[in-house]
Amino acid sequence: MGIVWSRKRSSDAMVQSRALHFVIRVGDRDVVFKFFREVLGMKVLRHEEFQEGCKATCNGPYDGKWSKTMVGYGPEDNHFVMELTYNYGVAGYRLGNDFLGITIHSKEIMEKVKQAGWPLAETEDGIVIEAPGGYKFYVENKDQPPTDPVQKVSLAVSDLQRAIDYWNNLLGMKIYERDDTSKVVLLGFADDQCKVELQDIGVDINHGSGFGRVAFSCQKKRLLAIESKMRKRKQKILMALVSLDTPGKVPVEVVILADPDGHEICLVGDNNFRLLSVVDPNANTLVDEAIAADDSTEWFVQNRQHKPLA
Repeated sequence: MGIVWSRKRSSDAMVQSRALHFVIRVGDRDVVFKFFREVLGMKVLRHEEFQEGCKATCNGPYDGKWSKTMVGYGPEDNHFVMELTYNYGVAGYRLGNDFLGITIHSKEIMEKVKQAGWPLAETEDGIVIEAPGGYKFYVENKDQPPTDPVQKVSLAVSDLQRAIDYWNNLLGMKIYERDDTSKVVLLGFADDQCKVELQDIGVDINHGSGFGRVAFSCQKKRLLAIESKMRKRKQKILMALVSLDTPGKVPVEVVILADPDGHEICLVGDNNFRLLSVVDPNANTLVDEAIAADDSTEWFVQNRQHKPLA
């Protein structure tokens, strides 16, 4: 079976769901933010500092001080963005084979990347570059879409049909393209949103210590319905539906799942998340101030220790 194309109109349930962001764990914030701001040309949308670990494990399995920064080409209401999480006590992370890359369509961004002098490789469609830590970004020489240049997140799976059953039948994502010869499927909630591409690599998936997390939003009744469906199918629920408080902001409903290959999926209530994710005009300054004040590496040096890798 070759490529199957599907362009049918999304159902109401799909339209109510939105692709939000992908979590990337970072070590050296100074270098990381030079990459995202100066090379990829993304904007800092909001930045938050926390004194203890996240109840929803946004920063991973760590209890100490950490920060969360959202970067992208526009507000999360209508753009897919990156969530950069930084743990003060961790120097870096080991990547597994789970994350294959993020694809951006934009001739302008491609030229900007080339002019930045960052190491890159030419591809048939454009270029590929690696963010600090090894996360790959594919920038293709195509006209930038009117909505969002970030077009897809590519993840590895060990069994394509099993993955399709989960992401299509249980999560409710629409199949846009499927190629059984290459063992690749492209899924999404709406035509104008970032898609998830799943590629069968034929081996078990290893998430390393730098594993990411993809986030979507939907209405609360959808959260309840999806969680119920996962329980009936005996799928893994990392966090059952809960309302999480954010200091100074509205609480947000959260369900965290894991697909059969262990990819973490965060589902949040759409209404409150729109309020929670408003762009902060001071975010860029807050990041710079946090980086300047960070003496965590110096502490390890003074105590004749190496800042540990995760």
